[in-house]
Amino acid sequence: MALRVYDTLRGEKREFEPIEEGKVGIYFCGMTVQDKPHMGHMLAFVAGDMIRRYLEYKGYDVTYIQNFTDIDDKIIDKAKEEGCDYLEIAERNIKAYFESANALNIKDATIFPRATEHIQEIVDLIRVLEEKGYAYQAGRDVYYRVRAFANYGKLSKRKIDDLKSGARIEVGEEKEDPLDFALWKGADPSDPGWDSPWGRGRPGWHIECSAMSMKYLGNTLDFHGGGEDLIFPHHENELAQSEGATGCDFVHFWLHNGLLNLSGEKMSKSTGHFFAMEDVLREFDGDVVRFYLLSTHFRSQSEFSRDRLEEARRGFERLQLACMSIEENLGKIGSASGVSAPAGEQLKEAAAKAKENFIAAMDDDFNSAGAIGAVFELVRAYNKLLDENAMAIGEDREALEEVKGTILEFDSVLGLFKMGLPGKLEAIPPEITALVDKRQEARKAKDFATADALREEIERAGYVIEDRPDGARVRKK
Repeated sequence: MALRVYDTLRGEKREFEPIEEGKVGIYFCGMTVQDKPHMGHMLAFVAGDMIRRYLEYKGYDVTYIQNFTDIDDKIIDKAKEEGCDYLEIAERNIKAYFESANALNIKDATIFPRATEHIQEIVDLIRVLEEKGYAYQAGRDVYYRVRAFANYGKLSKRKIDDLKSGARIEVGEEKEDPLDFALWKGADPSDPGWDSPWGRGRPGWHIECSAMSMKYLGNTLDFHGGGEDLIFPHHENELAQSEGATGCDFVHFWLHNGLLNLSGEKMSKSTGHFFAMEDVLREFDGDVVRFYLLSTHFRSQSEFSRDRLEEARRGFERLQLACMSIEENLGKIGSASGVSAPAGEQLKEAAAKAKENFIAAMDDDFNSAGAIGAVFELVRAYNKLLDENAMAIGEDREALEEVKGTILEFDSVLGLFKMGLPGKLEAIPPEITALVDKRQEARKAKDFATADALREEIERAGYVIEDRPDGARVRKK
């Protein structure tokens, strides 16, 4: 099955074909680093990482670019508020991004370009736009002439006449049209700035992404990604700038993730409805957070809550437990070759079917939710066959290795296990084993009140007990 991807510009799924055979270029809009990352940010970056991993799994050589906007009005304002240099704010929050990205097992981008390191490329691009009649200087600023670009609004499906009613010229602006947007902003002597043909200043927000993406990926990108809140105006303006300058299609596939909502409101700094990643990661492992974020298709709107994260933790623990069980059985077999049995053949067939379903889900617009469903199909098949015929499955090295290898293959795309697949179950301390035995005796005697009290005591000690047909199983949380 060919990979089909939904493109925001065309509003439909299309079969993916790379611009250059065997290679893929992706530009993903990164953070404006006036503050630390929150869950809404990391949803986008986990989605981008998953997409990149799957393209690599399919054999493409992927160049993945993710920028940092490290100069911006908000960063400058924050620096003034704290009485420090703007670079201190930027560096602090870039460091916080990498800490969160590491916890969530996000691979490093091929390049992390920063706006302040690409001033010359930005100036060069503005000069091209000026020469072609798309840009003009007004006072200390340079603006993009929106009405000069005939297809403005095609990405966001907005009409210029509709936009005009909500546009206005702010105090201090001297632009020709309220719709025009800043490419270069004149800087006050006390503010950060760089020399340019238009005087000392700094880049507008949108121009940096056009300049940096085209520097590293060429005039046309295979993929450009970001949150759907960036479609307008940021990505619309990027498209207008880039295509105005080059005359080429800027992007073949626009990827936009849905927004993370809290109590029905978008998670953002402007509403105050967000959870900082450092707070979330104090309560939940990064593997669990990543599992939660990938459990919904990246284009869907998602509700964020601690209850949802707790559900994800329980689901992820089921997957961990299956992996531990496989490792435990492989350890018992040791160097023996194992026994071939019908149950083992069934398990190998289940692994092959799960792989088929996994690839089908990912080929359908990077559907990680469906792919995770395929992982759990295999886990359920393993648990069922183990319950029905523990000896045959537990001694079939070939079948166990097949399941383990399939899960590892899945994880090369999903990236759920930062430290690799979990190993065999930890040895349980004698005092916990004694409580488990007492609970089993209470259950046999139908003394369920005592059994429940003992379960609570076991859980308070940091262990989870699971009742199975072959007896109770206990493991560390």
